[in-house]
This record gives sequence, structure tokens and C-alpha cells, in this order.
Amino acid sequence: MKTSLHSPVLLALTLMGGAIALPPMVHAQAPAAAAAEYSIKENYTKYEYRIPMRDGVKLFTAVYVPKDASKPYPMLLERTPYSAAPYGVDFTPRRLGPSADFPKAGYIFVVQDVRGRFMSEGKFIEMTPHKPNKGAKDFDESTDMFDTVEWLLKNVPNHNGKVGIWGNSYPGFFVSASIIDSHPAIKAASPQAPVTDLYMNDDSYHNGAFMLAANFGFYANFKPQNNPTVEPRKSEPYDFGTQDGYEFYLKHRTIPQLIEKAGKDSLFRDQVVNDTYNAYWKTRNISAHLKNVKPAVLTVGGWFDAEDPQGPLTTYREIGRHNPGTVNMLVMGPWAHGNWISRDGEKLGHVSFGFKTAEHYRKNILLPFFEKYLKDKADTKGNDGAGAKPVNVHAFETGTNVWRQYPAWPPAEAKARTLHFHAGGKLSWAAPAGSAAFDEYVSDPDKPVPYINAIGTGMYASYMTGDQRFAATRTDVLTYQTEVLEEDVTIAGPIVAKLFVSSTGTDSDFVVKLVDVYPPEMPEAEASSARPTDVQPPPFKMSGYQQLVRGEPMRAKFRNSFEKPEPLTPGKVERVHFNMPDVHHTFRRGHRIMVQVQSSWFPLTDLNPQKFVRIPEAKPEDFQKATQRVYRGGASASGVEVRVLGK
Repeated sequence: MKTSLHSPVLLALTLMGGAIALPPMVHAQAPAAAAAEYSIKENYTKYEYRIPMRDGVKLFTAVYVPKDASKPYPMLLERTPYSAAPYGVDFTPRRLGPSADFPKAGYIFVVQDVRGRFMSEGKFIEMTPHKPNKGAKDFDESTDMFDTVEWLLKNVPNHNGKVGIWGNSYPGFFVSASIIDSHPAIKAASPQAPVTDLYMNDDSYHNGAFMLAANFGFYANFKPQNNPTVEPRKSEPYDFGTQDGYEFYLKHRTIPQLIEKAGKDSLFRDQVVNDTYNAYWKTRNISAHLKNVKPAVLTVGGWFDAEDPQGPLTTYREIGRHNPGTVNMLVMGPWAHGNWISRDGEKLGHVSFGFKTAEHYRKNILLPFFEKYLKDKADTKGNDGAGAKPVNVHAFETGTNVWRQYPAWPPAEAKARTLHFHAGGKLSWAAPAGSAAFDEYVSDPDKPVPYINAIGTGMYASYMTGDQRFAATRTDVLTYQTEVLEEDVTIAGPIVAKLFVSSTGTDSDFVVKLVDVYPPEMPEAEASSARPTDVQPPPFKMSGYQQLVRGEPMRAKFRNSFEKPEPLTPGKVERVHFNMPDVHHTFRRGHRIMVQVQSSWFPLTDLNPQKFVRIPEAKPEDFQKATQRVYRGGASASGVEVRVLGK
């Protein structure tokens, strides 16, 4: 499940640069002047229904119908576990749909509480497993959407017979689940940052390492409800008892301690005790069922989505693999989680993207998509694939800060090349000569490498473009970098970390980070402040900035299988290769490419005891120091494989 979601309990993340996909009641972040230009209450009439499902359970559904009844409208539907509020026909949200452009364009908007959440009946199930073979009364998210659409078509007047569905984050999962064997009236679907396969580099685990900072606070508050129930006026974030998350998690480093702090009735326990890719996760992998998909699909994601960088890519890939005749489009922008909904997308942290990338997407890609498939309007924005090469993929290229269009992702012309580790911290396309050598460091669970150089209890969304200079100075981080680039290097597609390592422990994590090193002399960024003050902060200098482009952990005991972990043999050289989520980035001429290797990334990921134990059962005394070696040269040449364009 996503962490920066529609839940008010995580509003504190916003203060730390987090991106929150807010519920219909509050997810509008448009300026007050823009809100005054168009009033939902003046232009829409609200109705509330309790729609029966095939097993008798009734789901609360709010429907907003244009007051102008001179023409029929398509329906645009969102199903959410984060409340269809505001409740009551006299109360309307400040915005409807995936952007402020949609109400003006004219749609019938539908927002529904899913089973077991807020005003809907039934029992909530985390990532409801899909049922391929159903009896008459069997249900899953696909049937709940089917039954909802069928009822709406019969009971809501003045529609044109076409339905679009959308959702971001966890609601994105409900979209993915609903396009399987979908109702024939559903013509267009947009799963955005869809939770897809929680264990496989999605929200919960990355290569076997649990994403702690992103999930603890959320799951501690995401608990079963006695339904129906209205949303509380205020929802308090988890009380850590400190402003220092690094300190908190170091003090409560074992999983039993964290379960105790979260509460045994929270969903956090289910997440952490299932630490291998077992039936709990496999049955919740919706991508394995993305077959018989008929609607046109526009999947949306962010290159810097800290919660879910892999979900959109997996969804796009599996739809294409199983449904060759289906319109299958992908948008990947330079965004943190959900930033494409309510922010302008001009920057993340200190890194600027040059213009309002999210506004461009909302007006020129998203709205035209639904207008085309729900209203039969011609696409005038160049998204309809006219010409020799169809435009199925809109991928923002960071570094150069331009949108690129491709027939498919990853681009076929991108060729695999490996950046090899060399002596003296050098990084090169050339393979090292001579026999195997190594670099080493000591990894100490008492002093883990922080994931960001800041104090806070949640997860900073901006860590995805964060400055890595603080890490490069640590003795437990290995750093390799190229010479100054004489020409641009553009990479597009997945990254493969190819490590050969040994450890004095029987288990260890290996974190690999791909970094863009800026020149020593760069223009100053403009001073900025979250609110007007008498004292403005000085301009931030990007000179020498070490921008994280992509980072990913690997728990070594899963090097051969995520189902059956195997211990490391102390001192034995082991092959540890793993996939990192895709990127589309240009390292500019005058920059350098850097790779960092370390064995903790705290508290972004949970601590590895560096001893082969079931981490949910690890005791404080199990955590031990380990000496890690990374080999280079000969048959044990470590490096990072990327896909390079134009070489």
C-alpha cells in the first residue's frame, strides 16, 4: 500500500517535501484565485447512494452531476479506501477528478468508499486478491467495479454510456484490478502510481529490504474500522515522541519492538512478518492478472516516486505483454508521489526541471486522453500516434529537462553498457585489467548510513534527488566516479547492479546509488521560502551537487531467491546482481557519473543484523558489525549496467 496517500494522518509529510494524494475533500491545492473562478457547488448537483454488490454488501457512492442538462456526459469514477468525503448532499469538495480542468470540461463524477472503509459496508482486505474463476456470489475489486458501473448506468440519468476510471496510489490499484474482465462501458482507465506487487520493489519491500520510514507511520494508523463510519474531522499523525526518526528507529531496531510501538492490530505487523515472497504477497500481485484488458489505458508514474517507482512500469509492461491489441500508454514525469495531481512539477528539493511539467501533463496528455476515449474528441495534442511511430510513451528526460516521446518503453535503441569499478575510486566504461582486487569498509548497525542529511520522523520525498555529498565523506560508503564527461550521456531504462562481494557476516545489505555529480562552478539557484519571512535564505549553490538519480537496496540472502533465503559464507566471494527501477536521465557534458556502495540506508530501509536470522525474530544481540568487500577485476568485476541512447 502507498504511504503518501489519501490519508490525513500523513499531512505532516507535506511539510517535509512529501507528496500526498489527498482525498476528494482536500486534495485540491489550487490557488484561491483559481478556485474562485469555478465553483463545484454552482455547477454540479450532488447525490449519495448505497449501491448493492452481488453479495448484498452496499457501497457508499457520491455522484456529482452537471446542472447543465443540455447534453449527455461520460462518467469519471474513483474508488478509494481514503474516504469519499465530504459526506452529506449539501457538502461538495473544492475539486473533482484528476485535475481542475475536468469539471469545466463536463463529466459526471463518481467517488466511492471501497468495502470496509468509512461509509461502505463489508470487510476491508489489504490489496484484495483477484479471483480468476468466480461463482455467482464471488467478489473482488473487478466485480465491485462492474456492479457499480452497471447500477450507475441504470440509475443516473443523462450519461452518454461511457465510463472512465482513475485513481492514484492505492486507488490506482483499484483501477488496475477493475480493468480485468471489465464492464464494457469502461472505455478509458488511468492507474496512477498504482500499487502493484507490494513485495517486488513496490511500496513495502525492495529486493527483500523493508521500506521502513515510508511505511511504519502509515500502517501504525491504518487500522480496521467499524463500518459504516464517517471520517474524523482530524486524524493525528503517529506520535514518535521525538523529532529524530533516525534516533527513534535505532532505539527500536528490532521488528518485535516496532510491532509493539505500532500496535498489534495495525497492518504494520502483516507487512513485516511476511519477509519473504510468500503466498501473502503472491496472491496480492495484481500484475499477474492483467489479462483481457479492453479499455484504453494511460498509466502514470514519477521517476522520483519514493513510494512506488516500480508499480507504473510493471503495470505498463504486463498490460502490453498480455493484451497486444489494447491501447497501452505510459507517462513518466520528474515527480514525487502524486505530485502530478496538485503541484506544478517545476522542481523537487533543490533540483529544478525548468518549467511546470505537471501542468503540461494535465493539460496536454491527461485531459486529451479522457476526452478522446469518453467523448470521441480528436486528439490535437499529438498523443494519438499519428505518423510513422506511434506515441505511446511520454517520458521526461531529467538532466536536459525535456519531454520525449517513444513507441514503447524502454526505447529499443537504448543499448546496455556497464560502468566498471576501478582502483582509486575510478569508474569507467572500460573493464579493469588484471586479477580481482577489492575495496572494503566496515558496516556497523549501531552507526548506520542515513538516507538523507536531515532530521525528521517521516520519509522525505525529496531524498530521491537529494545531495549525496554527506554520504561520500563516510568511511562506510565506497565511491567511484568517472572523469569529467566530454559529451552528454543519456540513459533510458532499467539499471542492473552487478556486484561481487564478500562479508564477515552471514547476511548483509548492499545499497547501490547512481549519482550525477555537478561541476564545481554552477549558477546559484533562486532563494525560496515556504512562507514569506523578513529574512530570506541565501541562494543555494548547486556547485558540486551530487544528485541521486537512482538508489536501491539488496538484501544479500535473497540473491538467488526471494522465496528461499540463503546465508552468505563468511569470506566467500558471492555474485549479488539485482535490478533497480528505470530512469531517463542525461548526465551533461562537464558533469561526472558516480556510483556509491554501502550496507545500510537508514531508516529508509530496516536494519539488517548482518547475521542470517529471520529479521522479524531478530534480537538486539543479533546485530553485529561486518567487514564488506566489493571486488573489481578478473572474473569478479563489479559494476553497474545501464542502457545508453545514442552510443
